[in-house]
Formats: sequence, C-alpha cells, structure tokens
Amino acid sequence: MKIRNIEINNKKKTFFVNTGKSTYNYPFAKLDPVPLKNNPLANFWIDDDFGGDAFSFELEDGKTGTVHIDHVLEYNRDPNYMTELLLYKLTIEAKRHVEATNLSNREIIRRLGTSPAQYYRLLDQTNVTKSVNKMFNLLQVLGCEIDVVFKDENSSERVLVSV
Repeated sequence: MKIRNIEINNKKKTFFVNTGKSTYNYPFAKLDPVPLKNNPLANFWIDDDFGGDAFSFELEDGKTGTVHIDHVLEYNRDPNYMTELLLYKLTIEAKRHVEATNLSNREIIRRLGTSPAQYYRLLDQTNVTKSVNKMFNLLQVLGCEIDVVFKDENSSERVLVSV
C-alpha cells in the first residue's frame, strides 16, 4: 500500500497518513526518535527509498527516523491488514509443521482434498487471497491443536475456543 500524502497536526501531535483508500493517524509518541519540546519535528517526507511505502522525518537536532505503512496499519488495527497478518502467522506456523511432520506432501494434499497447486498456495506466505478456514484445515491435517483467544481491548477477560 502506497502513501499518497502525509500531514501533521502539531496540536494533536500526530501524523495523518493518506493511502488513497483511507487516512490513518499515527502519533508522534510512536516515533523513534520521539520529537520533544526542545527537539521538535523539523521535516517529514514520503520516502522514495521505500517505494512510497514509508515516510521519514527529521528532528531539529538532525536525528532521523522512518515509519513503514505496516506500522501505521497495525497501530490503527486496519481489518484487512490484521487479517493478512493473521494469515501470515498461520502460514509460517504451517510451514514449520510441514517440515517437522512425517507425512509426505502427497499425503497432506490427499487429506486436504485439494490440488497440489492449492496446497503450495497455502504455504506461500505472500499469498493473501487464501482463507483462514483453509489454513485451519491444513493445520488440522498436520495434527495441530488450534486455540483461539478472544480478548477485549479494555479488560484482561479472555474466552478460549479449542479446535
């Protein structure tokens, strides 16, 4: 996702990052280095070195930092990004279990009831079009027990569902 425009609000101490689809805020407090009263933000720009996927900033004392769009999306808990992150983590875990299992790839494909092409797409961590359902199916075939934990952001109360 490319950054189209960035603006700052010094009063709110936040960046507004526009991607074309949405505008996200990103607070100064999350920056590294953090701008302070005696060392404020001097400059900011969309960083071409990252292909427009990040913005950089400079403090008055010359220190610089960079923020990738992934950090902005994670901070704002963008639903699409969070789903892609979950799929990525499930894929990494599935690959780890595929390497450790005694089952052959052919047997895993047979148990999944899918094609070899679909199986290899499930193991491709860059593929974001696969479903969480298919990843759970693969992990089940690999003998994994899956626990899903729901946590309310405002409390430590959790509900656990085991599969």
